[in-house]
Amino acid sequence: MKTLLKLTTSIFGENGASSRLADAFVTRWLAAHPGASVIARDLATDPVPHLTAEGFAGFTAQPGGLSPTQEVAVETSDALIDELKRADVLVLGLPMYNFGLPSTLKAYFDYVGRAGLTFRYTENGPEGLLTGKKAYVFATRGGVYAGGAGETETSYVRQFLSFLGITEIEFIYAEGLAMGDGPRASALESAERTIEQLTDPSRLAA
Repeated sequence: MKTLLKLTTSIFGENGASSRLADAFVTRWLAAHPGASVIARDLATDPVPHLTAEGFAGFTAQPGGLSPTQEVAVETSDALIDELKRADVLVLGLPMYNFGLPSTLKAYFDYVGRAGLTFRYTENGPEGLLTGKKAYVFATRGGVYAGGAGETETSYVRQFLSFLGITEIEFIYAEGLAMGDGPRASALESAERTIEQLTDPSRLAA
């Protein structure tokens, strides 16, 4: 039975464009995978605390010698990594705030990027350990940035997920959402058509 992990990050919750597109994808994906399970984590309403030096030190400390702060950091990291490991598919709602990704997502990345569990260093360089998964990223922006010099989200998210071993990544964009009703409607309709294509049962089965 397949498992999907849905991460949403919009400060507008379920009303955010990235959340709505992620939900639309998950609904259609579930229809094509009867019996599949979904793990949902909203990083906006239930944010991961920013990682501190003390918390980070807990990742490499001996279990018996952890401070209370380190115990919380390790427990949080372990739980998030367990969700990622269990998932066959990752769905990420990715709005753009001030030209970058939400800080809550960066905090999440800091907890799941953990040496020995999600990646390791070898004599040939880093090796991701979360292989065999596919990611769908729903990137929503008020302006138009894809392919331009001000677009840093795509490269960063792709690099980080690939670092963990998740190299099969689909980015679905809805841009120009703050540029008037016409551009907004057109962008969302285009993203929804892409969702229909991506969740076509014949394609998902491939």
